[in-house]
Amino acid sequence: MKPLAGTVPILSVEAARALEEARFGGDEAREWPAMVQAGQAIAREVERDAGEIGGLPADARFLVLAGKGHNGGDALLAAAGLLARCPGARADVVLAFGERSLRPLAARAWRDLVQAAAGRVQVTSEFRPAGYDLCLDGLFGFQFRPPVEPPIADLIARVNALPVRLRAAVDLPSAGLFRADFTYATGSVKAPVVAAPEAGRVRYLDLGFFRGDEPGAERVLTRAVLAPLAGLRPVQSDKRSYGHVFIVGGSRSYPGAILMSVLAALHSGAGLVTAFVPESLVAAFAARAPEAMWVGWPETPAGGLALEGEHLLRTRLERASALVLGPGLGREPETLALARSVVEAATVPLVIDADALQPDIVTAGNAARILTPHAGEFARLAGGRALRDCAAEVRATVVLKGAVTQVATPDRVVYHSFFGGPLLARGGSGDLLAGLTGGLLAQTPGDPALAAARGVVWHGRAADLAARVRGQASIRVTQLLDFLPAALREH
Repeated sequence: MKPLAGTVPILSVEAARALEEARFGGDEAREWPAMVQAGQAIAREVERDAGEIGGLPADARFLVLAGKGHNGGDALLAAAGLLARCPGARADVVLAFGERSLRPLAARAWRDLVQAAAGRVQVTSEFRPAGYDLCLDGLFGFQFRPPVEPPIADLIARVNALPVRLRAAVDLPSAGLFRADFTYATGSVKAPVVAAPEAGRVRYLDLGFFRGDEPGAERVLTRAVLAPLAGLRPVQSDKRSYGHVFIVGGSRSYPGAILMSVLAALHSGAGLVTAFVPESLVAAFAARAPEAMWVGWPETPAGGLALEGEHLLRTRLERASALVLGPGLGREPETLALARSVVEAATVPLVIDADALQPDIVTAGNAARILTPHAGEFARLAGGRALRDCAAEVRATVVLKGAVTQVATPDRVVYHSFFGGPLLARGGSGDLLAGLTGGLLAQTPGDPALAAARGVVWHGRAADLAARVRGQASIRVTQLLDFLPAALREH
């Protein structure tokens, strides 16, 4: 099956080496522009990511760890870019193997750094006791072969013990020992970095190595998957042109979840949103989100959705383009029996979330579906199966939420999203994702994988922007909604 547009393959170390050999053939005249591009991209992204801790001060202090080869050159050029952005900043540079060991392009990068930031760069083997605002790790790249020499292992251990506000690795954390907050994968993402806890958060920096149609069952989602959503809409369109999403859920025990899903769906670009919620909640929710159509549902004694209300959905279902089921639903046996009946009868694609993620519910019926579990919910569904196997056997697109959110399709392709971060580790984040994805599914009902990928990337990019403006800690999850427009339009 053709991969989604806006994605690139994750490469093994051997495949990455072959790609670079085919692209550059060892020609330094062709490699140098790519190194400059990588250094500039790292500097730009470091500056952006530093926004999460209040930015880099004008008088910042940098520590740069440079090895012999390309990673060292990338780090040195990135340092030059950051010093240009912070006019009062200074950099301590550790040439770990000595200046004479630098390979030609790394040596050229070192000369460029010294010339560009004259008087603000010094070679050192001693560190500032007060620490640094930023440490850039460019000691080893993906061509590193263990074991690491004891002096270098000691150097990394000393750096790991320093007070540093932001730790950044180029391509891969050196020797698997450097502890990074962010790892900047230049040109391609190498497989070892994806699951490496020492890598921190991975950022893919596109240097134009891929067309986008290269094969690969493990892939990276890029911001390009959102590009069609940011374009102009046809002049002769109306609300029916962009789908009608139904959202079913809520209970007196969990009233906020369904409201957050509806608010996110209203931001998704869908033309119409109808919400089916316990009747006692309708008046308050309609005042909070009048753009949605609210249908009151008969309640169980405990405040969940009662079986007797199913006709409210079935008589309207032909109007829907997609259905979201689960946010705030609760686990009453009667309500879960209702959820199973809804899935069995569904004639439109579904997003199944939260308490509706039960094995007998997600396998009912024949409609296409997106499942959005977190790790605990996935364990309940998968029964020990790997993600791609679960997606294939359940015949669903599975969005496994986590530090790196993965989207697995029934044809066993797994897409990785490196957007988002710890800001998303708070209650309600998944409810927003479910509503946003449902609204996107209503617009592309024939392509659940695309809707899921767009939902994950849009949600994650909004979180990145929110963290850069407000930090990671003091923010309400619903404030992510305010960043969805910028996340879609930012280039």
